[in-house]
Amino acid sequence: MTAEHSRLEAARTRTTHWKRWGPYVSDRAWGTVREDYSADGEAWDYLPHDHARSRAYRWNEDGLAAICDRHQELCLGLALWNGRDPILKERLFGLTGNEGNHGEDVKEYYFHLDSTPTHSFMRMLYKYPQAAFPYSDLVDENERRGRGAPEYELVDTGVFDGDRYFDVFVEYAKVDSEDLLMKITVANRGPEAAAIRVLPTIWFRNTWAWGGRSRRGRFDARPPVQGNATIAAETMRYGRRWLYAEGEPALLFTENETNAMRLFGIAGPLYAKDGIDEAVVHGRADAVNPGRTGTKAAADYALTVPAGESVSVRLRFSPRGPEDFAEASPFAAFDDTMTARQREADEFYATVIPPDLTDDARAVMRQSLAGLLWSKQYYHYIVKKWLEGDPAQPAPPGERRHGRNAQWGHLFNADVISMPDKWEYPWYAAWDLAFHCVPLAIVDAELAKDQLVLMLREWYMHPNGQLPAYEWAFGDVNPPVHAWAAWRVYKIDEKRNGKGDRVFLERVFQKLLLNFTWWVNRKDARGANVFEGGFLGLDNIGVFDRSAPLPTGGFLEQSDGTSWMAMYSLNLLAMAMELARENPAYEDVASKFWEHFIYIAHAMGHQGKETQLDLWDDADGFFYDNLNLPDGTRHPLKIRSMVGLIPLFAVETLEPDMIERLDGFRRRLDWFVEHRPDLTDNVACMKTPGHCERRLLSVVTADRLTRVLARMLDEREFLSPYGIRALSRVHKDEPYLLAVDGYVHRVDYEPGESSTGLFGGNSNWRGPIWFPVNFLLVEALQKFHHYFGDSVRVECPTGSGTMLTLAEVATELSQRLSRIFLRDDAGRRPVFGGVERFQRDPHWRDYVPFHEYFHGDDGRGVGASHQTGWTALVAKLLQQSGGAEEGREAILAGADERGRMRA
Repeated sequence: MTAEHSRLEAARTRTTHWKRWGPYVSDRAWGTVREDYSADGEAWDYLPHDHARSRAYRWNEDGLAAICDRHQELCLGLALWNGRDPILKERLFGLTGNEGNHGEDVKEYYFHLDSTPTHSFMRMLYKYPQAAFPYSDLVDENERRGRGAPEYELVDTGVFDGDRYFDVFVEYAKVDSEDLLMKITVANRGPEAAAIRVLPTIWFRNTWAWGGRSRRGRFDARPPVQGNATIAAETMRYGRRWLYAEGEPALLFTENETNAMRLFGIAGPLYAKDGIDEAVVHGRADAVNPGRTGTKAAADYALTVPAGESVSVRLRFSPRGPEDFAEASPFAAFDDTMTARQREADEFYATVIPPDLTDDARAVMRQSLAGLLWSKQYYHYIVKKWLEGDPAQPAPPGERRHGRNAQWGHLFNADVISMPDKWEYPWYAAWDLAFHCVPLAIVDAELAKDQLVLMLREWYMHPNGQLPAYEWAFGDVNPPVHAWAAWRVYKIDEKRNGKGDRVFLERVFQKLLLNFTWWVNRKDARGANVFEGGFLGLDNIGVFDRSAPLPTGGFLEQSDGTSWMAMYSLNLLAMAMELARENPAYEDVASKFWEHFIYIAHAMGHQGKETQLDLWDDADGFFYDNLNLPDGTRHPLKIRSMVGLIPLFAVETLEPDMIERLDGFRRRLDWFVEHRPDLTDNVACMKTPGHCERRLLSVVTADRLTRVLARMLDEREFLSPYGIRALSRVHKDEPYLLAVDGYVHRVDYEPGESSTGLFGGNSNWRGPIWFPVNFLLVEALQKFHHYFGDSVRVECPTGSGTMLTLAEVATELSQRLSRIFLRDDAGRRPVFGGVERFQRDPHWRDYVPFHEYFHGDDGRGVGASHQTGWTALVAKLLQQSGGAEEGREAILAGADERGRMRA
């Protein structure tokens, strides 16, 4: 057991709180729904970036490379000034949803390089230009560009020309669970010496300005300890703590209070949130407290860094007071501890990352996991208080009581949660989180389980059983993947520990029964087992906005909505059968979900002439949505998209010994097969034993599977060099057109950014490659192979003459997806696209961003640039298949972990 494994065990048993402090500070709190108290719900405009330095946040903080405790009482982060910027660099800058030509987008370069699960060691990099940061240029040029033009990025402005920038590395290490070291290393990549102000900053979250609580923490300057600047912190939760800043930097103090005079032209506090900014950038010494006390403080290091060299600053935040350092400096063992924690991180990851991966693949896998762990955030949002307003603040507009999230008054969030992207999406999304938990389980299964349970708790889940979607609209409907993730995490944990956590599985299962019931009652419009659901996470994939009333009237029968429910039924069936091994009562529940699945599978493709509900098009060999008009007519929407591939997700295999062991389930199953051939004859179900006498449950039969795969593996359609596109490339030359009331709706193949503003315009499902659905396709192929064995082979790519087993196809897709981030034979990474600085410069080429999605033709990163949430699934793909020839064997060896039902 490594030192990090020991820390994880101490955290699990709560003998030592190793996870109390971590990177739980958001990259952006401005422009969020939580901070929006407007009547019109325009969150981006209510608290914009220009207000962020001056306005105290109501709900949670943001910062640069910042950490905090898990209740976010106190934060420690970084501010920088290059002598030219109009403001301190205290937080990352980006464009709002209205400013960007493709929606909101962070316009900075930063990389999460390392982190252990307990955050005993962390490292990140921020790239800071030496020229004035081009705030206005980024806004103006992106506003000038239309949706058909590429985004204007920071590298395009020229601020990195001549290598005139700083690489700012920030490292944290824990002496113990409460004693934290911080090291800031500034490397000057330019040709001349350059000045920089480095301001490590500590502050209390403002919990006192809203009424109902008057207590607050306090920082005070104290005499230097062993020649090092010293700040005492009086906290409410943790008693007295001390911040030691090496050397004798100036100490600046202010209050984390709104600058009402600057923002509203009215009197406010004497010392405000932006006081340190005013003092450093504008020379206003009166903006900081001469008494050297406050709720926000910084150590001001004025550095000159020679060309090509580095300078470091060291700090320590500790419960140990000056009396503990009477004989030695607080920094005496600093370097030894940093080195030890980094070595322990290496030892931990040596147990996680396969040794047969290339050095490049190991580095990519480790960075992806680092980004995932850095993306944990304290998320605070109490909807009832947000709707009603605070006693010490003006009452919110009355419109809010009937607007956004008004039906979610029970929701009370104050937890550390895995975020999709702490700048672009600094709020949890339930279906994103489900995918995060799979790679999380590789390094911290307890955290993965806790996150899944959290979303099902009564202060998250709606009383009607719905899971919260995201803060922009908690009532939106996302794909029901929570059961899949819980089952997947259970199996990963079981494989790593030799025993499954049945308490976790049962807790999740009981709550998911409520959610499944909500789906059945709310999203099956005609009780025909054909489901709607709205956009279902796929944003602009349809010809209409699927979350809005249809312009035609009527409703959609959704191939993806129905397929997700078939998959959900199989996930709950798998869980019920596992629980039935020790509690026979679950056999009846397993039978119930078997029947649910059969009814849904039958409805998807076998009602045909009798009811005209068939979602399968036999001529095309594909699944489509159906548009049902008010006059009773029905039209298939023949868009070849991921919607028609999602039916492949609904697949599970049953082991023969499991069936025999659960006698009650077997008898019910046999009765159903014998007496309801109308439902089971054409469904890939229990009748025919496959490889090793296994049985198959699947929406698609063998014939339909091979027909769908013929399209999916066609490079002229879905198969890209980098995975499966969300929309067939055939629509490049053959756009889908639908005329409604004189207006033509169309869907074109768009492999990169979206050309429409649908769903904000920053996400695009009309051609790019998305990791979550690709990952599910890989798993589906593995499960089909588990049943068919090598007896089924398909042409891959279609038309190539190369015949592969389904396991080999899964390996091929895994490696194409991983290829996005790995160097090719020419040393280039597809994710970087055509930016030569990123491809060739030794100070850029090995820092890999994990985007939200990827260009369907060339693999470059698109959308949110730090969505190491679900894109961290690449870590799982690398772990199981890598880029080596032995990928097939690794996949087959991992079949148990992927959740086949076995005794």
